[in-house]
Formats: sequence, C-alpha cells, structure tokens
Amino acid sequence: MTTLERLEATIAARKSADPDSSWTAKLLSKGAQKCAQKFGEEAIEACMAVAKDDRANLVYESADVLYHLLVMLAAKDVPLAEVLAELERREGTSGIAEKAARG
Repeated sequence: MTTLERLEATIAARKSADPDSSWTAKLLSKGAQKCAQKFGEEAIEACMAVAKDDRANLVYESADVLYHLLVMLAAKDVPLAEVLAELERREGTSGIAEKAARG
C-alpha cells in the first residue's frame, strides 16, 4: 500500500469521526464546496512557494495539496484508484494529443 493509499484510508475512516476531534472530519462535515475551497487555497500556497523559489515550502505545501485533494475526492466519493486509472489511461499519450482528443 502506498503512502497516498494509506492516507486515503485514514481520510475514509475519519469521515465518521467527531468533527471536534478530527480536522479531516471537521472539513468533511462542512461539505464538498468547503473541501474544494481548502484545496484551492493550498494549491495557491504551493504556487506562491514556486514564485518565491522556496523549495522547502513547496515540498510542505505540496503535501498539503495532496492531502486536501484526497479529502475533496472523499467528499464526492471518488476513490483514488479511479484517478490513478485515468492517469494510467493517459500514460504514453502526448498531452497535446490528449487535449485535442477532448473535442
């Protein structure tokens, strides 16, 4: 099991936890829109680390981005495996060709 898969399992377990005892449960209790907002905030912070050429903070914020992405996916009941399958489907395809195929 990968680190992301373990994190996904932890997030799933926290869905039913008391929001007063778990940040994940608290975030999920506020709904998918709040989870999406928090994901966006973390993505912006990662971008700001790039703009400041702050490698250590980029690593830190990227971890936050991955965590909040998994929380957002959990809020919409989208398993990580589904996202990974989409990445596998795209593997070996040029990004330009993939974008053109979307129509």
